[in-house]
Amino acid sequence: MAAGIPEQRSGQEDAPFLTVAEVADRMRVSRMTVYRLVHSGELPAVRFGRSFRVPPESVEALIESARYTGG
Repeated sequence: MAAGIPEQRSGQEDAPFLTVAEVADRMRVSRMTVYRLVHSGELPAVRFGRSFRVPPESVEALIESARYTGG
């Protein structure tokens, strides 16, 4: 780590929670879509003050449950 410059993480895998913006980037949707998923209960989240945080496992579970396999 350089003096005064924090280390950047290579990924978000080790983060205990993701922000709504990080989830939106991961899913390639808008932040509003993430808020809708949280408010509908489809995406579990924790509220800290005025902001929501989402466990990475919840994002992966939602993506896996939405996976489409044609046949």
